[in-house]
Order: sequence, then C-alpha cells, then structure tokens
Amino acid sequence: MSTETPGPGIEVAVVTGLSGAGRSTAAKCLEDLGWFVVDNLPPELISTMVELGSQARGVITKVAVVMDVRSRAFTEDLSAIIKDLDAKGYRPRVLFLEATTDVLVRRFEHVRRGHPMQGEGRLIDGIGAERELLRPLREEADLVLDTSTLSVHQLRAKIEDAFGSDAAATTRVTVLSFGYKYGLPMDADLVMDVRFLPNPFWIPELKDQTGRDSDVRNYVLSQEGADEFLDRYHELLRLIGAGYRREGKRYLTLAIGCTGGKHRSVAISEELARRLADEDGMAVKVVHRDLGRE
Repeated sequence: MSTETPGPGIEVAVVTGLSGAGRSTAAKCLEDLGWFVVDNLPPELISTMVELGSQARGVITKVAVVMDVRSRAFTEDLSAIIKDLDAKGYRPRVLFLEATTDVLVRRFEHVRRGHPMQGEGRLIDGIGAERELLRPLREEADLVLDTSTLSVHQLRAKIEDAFGSDAAATTRVTVLSFGYKYGLPMDADLVMDVRFLPNPFWIPELKDQTGRDSDVRNYVLSQEGADEFLDRYHELLRLIGAGYRREGKRYLTLAIGCTGGKHRSVAISEELARRLADEDGMAVKVVHRDLGRE
C-alpha cells in the first residue's frame, strides 16, 4: 500500500462483478447512502472523476464507480486504475458481486435478456467466460458478496454495513401539516386526520393565531383525545420506522391534516415531531404546507 497522503476528504469505491449479480441494486443503495455514483465509466476516466470529486470542496465526499465487462480491456485497465488510485492515496475499496451459475441463468431467463458475453453461444457459456475474465479482480476485491440466496433487502443491508455510516441507519422523517380544503399531499406515505379535535378557528381570540402560537398549541393539546392520539400514533410510528429501515426505505413523509392547515394540524405536527426527534434512528423535520394561505 502507498504511504502517500490520502486523497483530500474523499472516499472511493469500485463496484464490479458478474452480470446479473446485483450491481444495479448496489448502485442504488450507495446513492441512498450519499455516494456519488457513476455507472459504466470508461476505466481511463476513473482517475479524472475522482480528482474532480476531490476538488469539489466538500460537495462530493464519496465516489462510487460501477464497472462491468462492457468496457473494453476491462480487467487490465481497471486493475491499473485501482493501483494508480491507491498510489495517490485514495485507497479505493472494491466490491465484487457474484452468484452461482444456476441462479444467474434463472435471473437472465426471468428478464429475457442475453448475457453481454454470450455472443452467438449459450447463456451458460457467456456466464462462464465472464467469470473467468473477472477472476483476477475477484481475488483482489476488498469485499466479495455472493447474492445467490440474498433478497434485495438483505443485499442492501450488507452494503449499508460495509459502506454506510451512522446516518445510513437513519430514517429521514418529514412531518407535513396540511389543510384538507387545499387537497391531499401527493407525496405523503401516511395521512392522518386530526379534524376530530375541536377547531380553534371558532374561538375569536385564537382564530388569527396559528398552531405555532402557545395559546393555540395549549388549547389543541389539552383537548380530550389529543394526548392519547399522540401516544398511540407515536408508538405505531416506532414500529413503522423500524420496518422501513429493515426494508431499506430511508425517507418517510407523515401528513397531518385539518380543515385549513393552520391550527390543529400545525400544533399536532409540531408535537409529534418533538416526540419523534427523541427516537433513535430518526431525523425529523417539520413542514407546514398551507400555513399562511388564508
């Protein structure tokens, strides 16, 4: 390994392996983890890409390059590039994905596509040729994953363990208040209606205030059923959040609606977000879609 100074503040990963073994899934997972992913970049341009990333002054901190046998002189060029990056101090990590031949055959038959090295021959011949071509890279890889028996979610979990950080295990939750009279939010994962609570709109001293004001907030949260609703919904969201993380879902939008999106939904959203912020594995923000529209 090189003793030169590491590349300035940038991580580099190379994702390669057998066709049909899960490179696309790996690429999507790395994108979700905050990596800048480039698919099928010619090997001779990888160093240039990494150098540009290192000069981005913190905008790009992690670069992943996905490579396959569509690139000419694939193994020789890529091996040389990896050694060059290592000599410059970037120390790229190589992820190699593989699967058994019978599993790969089933996957190709399922999508009804030919193998890139099949030519005029049989599918199994193309798989064998690719396996032999990539053997040197496999032997040098930092991490080899056999995806034969892995579900998509299991593969994502392994990649997150290897290439993620504490932030990778976080579900980013947006608590979105809205008014039903302006329509349902199109991007909501879950919608909850809090119109079962008395409306501060009908109280003269509260009408012109919002759910952010203490008088309205105290009024809404003191109503019968408000605290019980928050307790039970909070508990439900703990279960949902844990399930989403297991399934690889990293973003969750919770919509809380009342009539105009000014009083009840705002107060409840603020309180729910406060409670969720104390949960491990959740990063929470609040958006009030319709506040100020009246």
